[in-house]
Parts: sequence; structure tokens; C-alpha cells
Amino acid sequence: MSNETHTPYYVPEASYWPIVGSFGLLGLGLGAAGYLQGLAWGMPVLLLGAAVTVVMTVGWFADVIRERAAGLYSPQMARSFRWGMIWFIFSEVMFFAAFFGALFYVRVFAVPWLGGEDPATSRFLWDGVVLSWPTAGPGFLDLDFTPMAAWGLPAVNTLILLTSGVTLAVAHHAMRHGRQGRVLVFLAATIVLGALFLGIQIYEYGHAWRDLGLRPDTGIYGALFYMLTGFHGLHVWIGVIMLAVMLVRVWAGHFTAGRHFGFEAAAWYWHFVDVVWLGLFLFVYVL
Repeated sequence: MSNETHTPYYVPEASYWPIVGSFGLLGLGLGAAGYLQGLAWGMPVLLLGAAVTVVMTVGWFADVIRERAAGLYSPQMARSFRWGMIWFIFSEVMFFAAFFGALFYVRVFAVPWLGGEDPATSRFLWDGVVLSWPTAGPGFLDLDFTPMAAWGLPAVNTLILLTSGVTLAVAHHAMRHGRQGRVLVFLAATIVLGALFLGIQIYEYGHAWRDLGLRPDTGIYGALFYMLTGFHGLHVWIGVIMLAVMLVRVWAGHFTAGRHFGFEAAAWYWHFVDVVWLGLFLFVYVL
């Protein structure tokens, strides 16, 4: 293309990161399958795949940051990045919608049906069994476990995560007004609160396992509890990493009041994590 012809898109040079990422994801999938099958090579392959995926992510994003710092991106590219982040968050919404749908189906349909609400059908499956939520389910009736209470550590963690959303909103407002020092303070506070949330959740898991008899194999309640809260915790961990990267970039002066989409995308992700936790707290802990 000649120098006289302008394009709103930046066409990057050929990159080897996609093929590296493909091998990393392949290792993750094969390793996870092998581990679940009890094969000796499962965990090493899983860890190797995870390591390759992390290297790919760091390297690829580093290239993107260098291209952005070099001024190679146009306003049209910025719009493309925004739409990419919007669709990514939408895919995450669908991800959690599937898990919430599983919880809804079990609580509203499966447990009442198996528990005798419809004698015409349930008596053919589990005659005489009376189930009510939370339950481990038929076949686990002698399993002794205690459901996780809402108004203890989960309520404290809810307050912590909601507070982190406020501190991040303050940091975002300061970013729009070019107040870098204020951004650094409140962004660092958000990261600390996110790390504190994870620490309390790890402690909560230990308490559930040790004192409540609640484990991932504790029937349907245990499986859903750890699936929903565990995947959310993974997203909080990813969000903390994203915000930590943004903190370094703010310190390095990569953003301005008018151009800071990297920071904004991380903020979108964190607020999404906040909203998901509110749903978890209500439907998993309270109701």
C-alpha cells in the first residue's frame, strides 16, 4: 500500500504467539483429561500447558502494549478493541449464565421432583425419599454436611468486593481528569481489596472442608457451590492480575485522560466480576 493511502487499521507483523497459544491450550485440555482419568502424565502436561499459556499471554499483550505506546493505533482500532472487550464480557456472561441455569434447574425442578413433589413420577425413582434444598441428593442421604451460612465470611467478602468496585470507580474518575497520583492510590486499594477477597475465600474453603463436611463431592450442593464460587474466584484472580498490570502502566505513564482504554477494559471486567458475585451471594448463600 502506498504512503498516500491511509487506512484506519494497523496491520501487525506476522506473530508466532497464536501457534504458541494453541499448543498451550492443547496441553491444558489433554492434561486436564488425563488428570481426571487418573493418568500419571495428566498433571505434568496440564502444568506445562498452563505455563505455555501464561508465557503466550504475557508476550502477546506485551507486543500490543508496545504497539500502542509507539502510536500505531488509530481511533478505529480503539473502537475495535472496545467491541472486542464487549463481546468477551458477553461470553463471560453466558459462561456464568450456564452455571446459574444449572443451579436454577436443580433447585426448581430436579430436587422437588425427586423429593416427592409429584408422586405420580417421583415414586418410580426414589420412593419414600424427601428432599429439600440444600441437599446432597439421593444416594447421599447419610452424608453429614452443613450448608455455608451467608451472614459471616461471605457477607464480609461481599462488602469487600463492593468496596473494591467503589475504589476502582474513583480511580477511573481520576484517570479521566488526569490525576495520576489519585489513580495510583485507589487502583492499588482495589488490588489489595481483591487479594483480600481471595484470601478470605481460601480460608472459607478450608472452613467448609474441615468443619462443615462440605466438599466438591458432597453431592449436588457441594458440586454447585464449589463450581460457582470457584470459577468466580478464578475470575477475581484474573482481574487482580489485570489491575496490577494497569497499575504498572499508569506508573509508567502509558495512559492519558483521553486515551486509556486498557485501564477502562480492566475496569469493565472488574465491575462484571462484582455483579456476578452479587448473584452468587443471593442465590448460593442467602436463598
